[in-house]
Amino acid sequence: MSTLHEKKWDACLRIIKDNIPLQAFKTWFSPIVPVKLEEDVLTIQVPSHFFYEWLEEHYIGLLKKVIKKELGPNGKLEYSIIMEKNISNSTPYTVKIPTSNRGSLRNPPVNVPLSANEQEIRNPFIIPGLKKVHVDSNLNPSYSFENFVEGDCNRLARSAGFAVANKPGGTAFNPLLIYGGVGLGKTHLAHAIGIGIKNQSPNKTVLYVGSEKFAHQFIDAIKNKTTNDFIHFYQMMDVLIIDDVQFFSGKEKTQDIFFHIFNHLHQNGKQIILTSDKPPVEMQGMEQRLLSRFKWGLSADLQSPDLETRIAILEKKMYGNGIDLPREVVEYLAYSINTNIREMEGALTSLLAQASLNKKAITLDLAKQMIDKFVKNTAREVSIEYIQKVVCDYFELPIEILKSKTRKREVVQARQIAMYFSKKMTKSSLANIGAHCGGKDHATVLHACRTVNNLSETDKQFKGYLEDLEKKLSIQ
Repeated sequence: MSTLHEKKWDACLRIIKDNIPLQAFKTWFSPIVPVKLEEDVLTIQVPSHFFYEWLEEHYIGLLKKVIKKELGPNGKLEYSIIMEKNISNSTPYTVKIPTSNRGSLRNPPVNVPLSANEQEIRNPFIIPGLKKVHVDSNLNPSYSFENFVEGDCNRLARSAGFAVANKPGGTAFNPLLIYGGVGLGKTHLAHAIGIGIKNQSPNKTVLYVGSEKFAHQFIDAIKNKTTNDFIHFYQMMDVLIIDDVQFFSGKEKTQDIFFHIFNHLHQNGKQIILTSDKPPVEMQGMEQRLLSRFKWGLSADLQSPDLETRIAILEKKMYGNGIDLPREVVEYLAYSINTNIREMEGALTSLLAQASLNKKAITLDLAKQMIDKFVKNTAREVSIEYIQKVVCDYFELPIEILKSKTRKREVVQARQIAMYFSKKMTKSSLANIGAHCGGKDHATVLHACRTVNNLSETDKQFKGYLEDLEKKLSIQ
């Protein structure tokens, strides 16, 4: 049964949802949790300081109206901000009317000598000796927001990126650090932000550069005694995008020079965008003063896409290339490769090439032959979804029935086998396995595993099923 503070906040959300885009509502209001209501003061819990700043900057007017409507003229709103390890801030931030100006988050300026004449600065991206400074942004036009498929796995990062693209240097997301595993779209999103900025502000100087290239340019600058030119060139940027910043790990001099460039850009309201394979707290071999600056803005992660997002990504790629594949083939591909978007797109390309070279129609059987081989060679961990797909194909059952509540013997057996292999092959918890199998609890999963073990010892036909499936799932 809902408490009073939950009812009041739900009433506020209904009004807010009618007044802002659905995407904005999902990103900035769905994660909020109402905590308490005392003397017309409603306390809400937000995931980070950035949420608080974003809400105060963009939605304060709307929030004031709905709070006064639901709580009365004396209604107020307080934020309880979740810190690391889910410890909430002991001092909530209060929305005041009028909103008070927040203090600057920036440290005192770090002075870097500016002895070189601007016209003589050497651009490390062009032939040494040329006087004119011309900056090619190095942005890939195919990596746009239009080609970036949004899902729960990337919604925060995409929304923050879109905000930065519309107001570079003018949001709380400076720097914006996008992190995540290989092939999840970090580079795509970084390029999309740069393209968005250039489209809206063609006169802004935007530069995308890989961290390895940055480090090599710095080494060349030391050799050629043009370090000042190198620093001044990067300080001229309006937007600097550094890809794979974790490459700076262990390179003390490169970190030191980037520290000064970072400070200069940040203190002058220029936008910095970074990508990394891990969050700042997990970066090894990086100076603490640099890591602390990475934490000034927003660190947004890209997670492995869910099934619906993977299907949408494949359909987007097919549409862009004028290709039409059977729905069952697309679904099988999406089920099979779940951790890496780049690998999934590579599998699609391989499938198309295989069909073209052999002049064969792309059928589900052809897709299974190619994709199963591809998964065996590339996937490092089989997913629960893939296990379910293989089991259902083997027993010729629709996957929806496996996740249903039906107690038909053949369905129960297939469900138990899927649970058994999920426990054996993945690192997922019993509760997570159960959730994937129609909302079962961990006790049901344990019972299923015991049942499968017992049947494999007493029923030869059943043992044959397991052996066949084990081969299909590539367990050695």
